[in-house]
Amino acid sequence: MTRRQTRTGVPAWSGRPYPLGAAYDGEGTNFALFSEVAERVELVLVDDDGTHTRVPLNEVDGFVWHGYLPGVGPGQRYGYRVHGPWAPAAGHRCNPAKLLLDPYARAVEGQIDNHPSLYERNPDGPDPADSAGHTMLGVVTDPAFDWGEDTRPCRPYADTVIYEAHVKGMTRTHPQVPEELRGTYAGLAHPAVVEHLTSLGVTAVELMPVHQFVHDGVLHDRGLANYWGYNTIGFFAPHNGYAAHGTRGGQVAEFKQMVKTLHAAGLEVILDVVYNHTAEGNEMGPTLSFRGIDNSSYYRLVDGDWEHYYDTTGTGNSLLMRHPYVLQLIMDSLRYWVTEMHVDGFRFDLAATLARQFHEVDRLSAFFDLIQQDPVISRVKLIAEPWDVGEGGYQVGNFPPLWSEWNGMYRDAVRDFWRGEDHTLGEFASRLTGSSDLYQHSRRRPRASVNFVTAHDGFTLRDLVSYNDKHNEDNGEDNQDGESTNRSWNCGAEGATRDPAVLELRTRQQRNFLATLLLSQGIPMLSHGDELGRTQGGNNNAYCQDNDISWIDWRLTEEQRDLLEFTRYLIRLRTGHPVLRRRRFFRGETLTRADQPLPDLVWLAPDAVEMTDDDWQRGDAHSVGVFLNGDAIAEPDPWGRPVVDDSFLLLLNSHWEPVGFRLPGASYGERWTALIDTADPEGTPDEAEHKAGAGLTVGARSLVLLSRPSRAARGKE
Repeated sequence: MTRRQTRTGVPAWSGRPYPLGAAYDGEGTNFALFSEVAERVELVLVDDDGTHTRVPLNEVDGFVWHGYLPGVGPGQRYGYRVHGPWAPAAGHRCNPAKLLLDPYARAVEGQIDNHPSLYERNPDGPDPADSAGHTMLGVVTDPAFDWGEDTRPCRPYADTVIYEAHVKGMTRTHPQVPEELRGTYAGLAHPAVVEHLTSLGVTAVELMPVHQFVHDGVLHDRGLANYWGYNTIGFFAPHNGYAAHGTRGGQVAEFKQMVKTLHAAGLEVILDVVYNHTAEGNEMGPTLSFRGIDNSSYYRLVDGDWEHYYDTTGTGNSLLMRHPYVLQLIMDSLRYWVTEMHVDGFRFDLAATLARQFHEVDRLSAFFDLIQQDPVISRVKLIAEPWDVGEGGYQVGNFPPLWSEWNGMYRDAVRDFWRGEDHTLGEFASRLTGSSDLYQHSRRRPRASVNFVTAHDGFTLRDLVSYNDKHNEDNGEDNQDGESTNRSWNCGAEGATRDPAVLELRTRQQRNFLATLLLSQGIPMLSHGDELGRTQGGNNNAYCQDNDISWIDWRLTEEQRDLLEFTRYLIRLRTGHPVLRRRRFFRGETLTRADQPLPDLVWLAPDAVEMTDDDWQRGDAHSVGVFLNGDAIAEPDPWGRPVVDDSFLLLLNSHWEPVGFRLPGASYGERWTALIDTADPEGTPDEAEHKAGAGLTVGARSLVLLSRPSRAARGKE
């Protein structure tokens, strides 16, 4: 066993209590750490030769322990030892034997190795085993970076198309990305990857967690890894596992360069952030940072049973959202990623937990008040995953006006409609047109709804139409993990098949889902690889699969290339037509009157007669037409001018047999041009023309989109 050399008693200047973390000023570094419960704090500097130098932080102001060390600069590794009470029954778990990560560390080196010294397993008191050498270290960073002429794209919400992506999974097998860059921030910024995103037409990349995260000990023991990254320990540090150019601060510059490159291509960068819990888990988890610094301030504990953690996230702990220093940590982190890292927005994982000041979910909690008044954070895109696993945690439609939400009800309704479930038509129609029933009551707009059919959590799009059941055996949990109710349909065979009829139907269903997503009002979100027909072999919970189960396979078949081109076409169509991405909801008056112009939206039965209440209530109704009036868009453009567009007729048939539709009369349009037919192998027909009142057969489980030019625009010519 190698004995670690330790030096003690190195003096520090008094320094400042703010900013928290390690702040380099060109001549030295100020260190500041919050702990209300600490009795003594030691800063530990770790040299390249493994020597540990302990520096007492004797200055404390407002529970912030601080000191300044001249000559200490970028690349210096460090941690903390906090001396204080060990009293789990009172909520306190200080143990100076544990080397702790700075919650404000801007960069992190290393990863935990699941060594017993990381845990508190001694029933008689704090475990004396030293965790140094088995845990992560903070790294002092230089904030300087040449941003040049970096400009935020600032895409309007109505023009936004989000692409959910995983840094590693997106690039790990890309043949045009150099091997040493695959799976890294630099790899995501490679011209071949950027070209894929820009040619696809998406406007924003929503990155799955890139905050420094931990690979769980349980997964480590199974030979697996935390692939998704929803296990944060460092809220200011880019995850070091995605760095191609070093982890002594190089990951920070590499992340910034990635953002700069994506901005130059017109792409916004949105981060999926996990502020609801940390990687330390419950009382059986490792002591890495927050637990040993000030357990009862950072974590929500069970009232009257302070030894245990109150968990609304399903991960073992929840952050204490009513503590001012927890709120400060989150707000400081968000501002840092906006001002220093130039990101354009955030998607908040299990956001309902952030609203829990006490037991219930409170829309007006302190966290949302702080966001609302913050001059930096309130101006970027804010997206909530509007649920958690606690009581009353499903909060779709209940977030404040600034926020958009992952619309889980959209996902469920669209899946049910296209698999042919009864009594789905009315719900589907509400989701297709922006979910005004969820958002308009609070004066929100269609951009409140982030529409998605699939996401990282669950089946891929291809698997959604290939599997009835999950197949998660590779996760090592006897297929007990993951959602069992997926609203999926395998089209007649479970998993891989050579049946041409099944394969054709699966491809058609993928086109149906993609077309529905990109023709719906609201903000569409595409899960990475769905445009390529990516499969996970039926695994709907690939959180631990850092391998080819999760990585995109860029070796495309002709069928996959056709699906990619179809997706590009859909996004171009959406981008080119404001009636497909309205900023305001439809007016709601859908009935036509002989002496009045056509409404902005009309629902039509297959016989071209307006839908009645009885039609909507029919359980066996699987077909409907919708007229989108491009001459009746209420909102003006940014310069105050009327917005005029072509009009569209969308014919939808989720029935298992073809359905004959009749086109409406000449008042809707004299001639219609077919732009999309998902029954066509390529999804795009030869723009055949159809006269008013003519019949048109919509194939089984397919949709057709037709258009006609704007009458108002022609009148101005």
